[in-house]
Amino acid sequence: MTRGRVRHKAALAALDGKAVPAPEVCGLCGRPLGTRTEWHHVVPKSEGGRDTVPLHPICHRIIHATASNAELARSYPTLDALRERADIRRFIAWIAGKPPDFHAPTRRKPGQASKASA
Repeated sequence: MTRGRVRHKAALAALDGKAVPAPEVCGLCGRPLGTRTEWHHVVPKSEGGRDTVPLHPICHRIIHATASNAELARSYPTLDALRERADIRRFIAWIAGKPPDFHAPTRRKPGQASKASA
């Protein structure tokens, strides 16, 4: 039995018997995708979201480091709304010149508990 992303990709590939081309750009920063792609629920699954977009791992982590699932669902239901946040705008400006597979540690905003300590 396949799960999660694997099942999603298998279902897409089976559509009309045609292979679905891999996405070419990150949904958040717009840079070309590298060797690793993560799928982000624009509205979190826990809040009823179903639509996903491809992101760089670092872009995916910055989203979840800056906003809770409840905030994403209520205040940022689209990537355009999320891009309006000052901290996300700074991140996008900073990451713009980096290579597609660039990775750096992602820090949570002050006062936000990590999953391990929660």
